[in-house]
Amino acid sequence: MRFLIGFGLFAIALAGGHLDGGFATAAFAGQPHDGGLGLQPSASSVMDDIVWFHDFLLWIITIIVVFVTLLLGIVILRFNRKANPNPSKTTHNTLLEVAWTVIPVMILVVIAIPSFRLLYKQVVIPEAELTVKAVGYQWYWGYEYPDHGDISIISNMIPDDQLQPGQPRLLAADYDMVVPVDTTVRVIVTAADVIHAFAVPSFGVKIDAIPGRLNETWFRADRTGMFYGQCSELCGTRHAFMPISVKVVTKEEFDEWVAQEQASLGGDGKLKLAEARPAEAR
Repeated sequence: MRFLIGFGLFAIALAGGHLDGGFATAAFAGQPHDGGLGLQPSASSVMDDIVWFHDFLLWIITIIVVFVTLLLGIVILRFNRKANPNPSKTTHNTLLEVAWTVIPVMILVVIAIPSFRLLYKQVVIPEAELTVKAVGYQWYWGYEYPDHGDISIISNMIPDDQLQPGQPRLLAADYDMVVPVDTTVRVIVTAADVIHAFAVPSFGVKIDAIPGRLNETWFRADRTGMFYGQCSELCGTRHAFMPISVKVVTKEEFDEWVAQEQASLGGDGKLKLAEARPAEAR
């Protein structure tokens, strides 16, 4: 019975890598949803590779689990005290020992090659077309656009009583990080107080925000829409209430947004509508 339950769970997990494809409608794109079994729909080439690597590993893990389960079943049925009253006293088997050393090493090599390729793709940042600085605070995010006249905004979570239809609870923010589609975006990440983490699952992005240190990551969104993430490092009592909302627009719409924000700067290089205030004060 336990075997059947375990095998059923693995079958569900195996299907999970593909089930989201059927439910990833526009309403759910770029955010988690009830009943989701797999990863969030990908919106970047890095996340495409992460999804592929996840599914690749899942097949290997499933084969290993089935193989080990069958071995356990054979041992239990054929080599119990009743079925095998005179057990073998074999102390070693050279061929078997070589096999159970070489085969796992080969499996690890097969896993390591795509793993290192993916790691290299995540770490080595291509030439950026746009730079955004993300700063983590307790408990909200600040975004700066040094390439566009030092546009600077503060993004707080929208409280439940102020949510508009279609805005996801605990994920929607009053100001979004706005970026153009099909553009390589370099994100410089730091923190002002304690350690935070900047993470957007649909882009395959997750990196620590550490006070006094600049980390950087990148993404290239391949479609427009809203994409959500959250602080992914425990940072205090309201850790769960500092979402990351990224709005991906066309390049023309981004240029219009930049022009509007620059027009509202008022000469001090800061967006006047964005006031740095803790989420609980809203």
